[in-house]
This record gives sequence, structure tokens and C-alpha cells, in this order.
Amino acid sequence: MNLREIGLQVAHRRTGLGLTQERLAKLGNLSRSTILNLENGTLRDLGAAKLFCLLNLLGLDITMQGRKKQGDALQVASQTASVSYKNKLSSSDLAKSLISGKIADANFPYMASLLDEVPLPMIVLAVEAAAKVGNTPPKTIWKNIDRWTDEMHSPRPAWR
Repeated sequence: MNLREIGLQVAHRRTGLGLTQERLAKLGNLSRSTILNLENGTLRDLGAAKLFCLLNLLGLDITMQGRKKQGDALQVASQTASVSYKNKLSSSDLAKSLISGKIADANFPYMASLLDEVPLPMIVLAVEAAAKVGNTPPKTIWKNIDRWTDEMHSPRPAWR
């Protein structure tokens, strides 16, 4: 569930309770514009403490559950890392590299693209899939990624 979806639920609950945006804002110690932007999906951020306080006030909560995985994470990650190249990185080569911590010379550019450009949630799912395939603790794979990002001087803030 993202902030936009939460905002829709807040709006529905607020109107169901007969509250105006202004009244809800006062009750939640927020500004009316925060409530407005939350409900219309334009709010970029709302701290966890404020969000949970608002949801509690409305009698709402967030249920935590894993996302449904769409497709083979290793395949999607390898394709995404290969977008800028004529040849493609295979999902099995990606898994082998993640598990072993060794990158074949021919696969080095793909791995650099993976670490610098592939969306982070996709990398997380690829790590999970590789760990399962290789019966390897995910922590080991994350250590390999940490080492690679240091060696490659990755500019991505998530790796610093």
C-alpha cells in the first residue's frame, strides 16, 4: 500500500465519519493542506509517526504482508541490467554471480548496470530469488553486493 492508496482510505473514512478536512487536520495536529494533499494523492511524504497517529485517530491500520511476486525476479533483473547492451545477461549467470560473489569479465558491465540503475525493489527480489536457488543466506549475497559496489565505486546513494 502506498501513500496515495492510504490517502483514498483516509478520505473515505473521514467522509464516513462526517469530518471535514479542517476538523480532521485539527484533531490530528496537521495542516488542512496536508490532509488535502494526502487525500488527493499529491503528498510526497508524511512521517511514520504522523501517519500512524492519523490512522489511529480514524480507527484505521496498515496490514503488513509480502507483495505478490510478479514473474521471475532474476529474469526481470537480468533483462533490466541488459537494456543498454546488444547481448543479454542470463538469469542463471546473474544468480551465479550473486551467490558466488564472482563476476565473469564479460558480465562486469551488466553487473555495474544492475547495481547502478536497476530499481532497488527489483534488486531485493533478485537477491531473495538467488538465495533460494543457491540455498545461500541472503546476507552472504548482500556482502557480495557491498564488496562490488565498493570495488566499482558505485555512485548510487543506497550503496554508500
